[in-house]
Amino acid sequence: MWASRRQRGQQAGAPLAREDAVSSAPYDTRFRRLIGSENWERLPNAVQRRFSKRLGANSVVCYRGVIEKTRHSRLGRALAQFCRLVGGPLPLYPDTAVPAVVIVSEDMASGGQCWTRIYARKHGFPQVIHSAKRFAGPTGLEEYLGKDLGMALRVYAEPDGLVFRSDHYFLLIGRMRIKLPHWIGPGNTTVRHRDLGGGRFAFELDVDHPLFGKLVHQRAIFSDD
Repeated sequence: MWASRRQRGQQAGAPLAREDAVSSAPYDTRFRRLIGSENWERLPNAVQRRFSKRLGANSVVCYRGVIEKTRHSRLGRALAQFCRLVGGPLPLYPDTAVPAVVIVSEDMASGGQCWTRIYARKHGFPQVIHSAKRFAGPTGLEEYLGKDLGMALRVYAEPDGLVFRSDHYFLLIGRMRIKLPHWIGPGNTTVRHRDLGGGRFAFELDVDHPLFGKLVHQRAIFSDD
């Protein structure tokens, strides 16, 4: 006579099915482990959701947005052009108010994440940047930029999001991992993910050299897919 709560949910249909689907979705705890559970719990819920999605082999996440600002110093412009030799990991063009897309998929080789950034231009084809985040190395997180060049990252929590700061750069030669001295690198790279509320977030990139100051700055606004 009296139906159980689950039976009543099944009679209602869709709500229970959606709840079961959400509860059974893969949950990625790796970013949480990097910053610690206490810091993780202080993050906005939207940031927790974005960085706890475990992507499968057939899954992608797409964020659409617009480039608000891109600035280079003279040395920064030369650095961005030089980095084309290793895959072009830095923004090359100063175009603003142009569309941008970020696609995140699984790095099947390591179980990490492949990040593809597409920046439109007012003239010419879009710039496409590829990198792969892998949960490895002495800091627990590394970003592979191309041509066997990588960057070890440290992750920090802030009230409105996450900060990724370069610890050092390295080269992979076969199975050898060679840490590059600081004077060889472009300086300190900082990437910030700031939640803006309403399903929107800011992506901010800064490359700062200890002697030559800020080389590159970029800010873009994206929305959840």
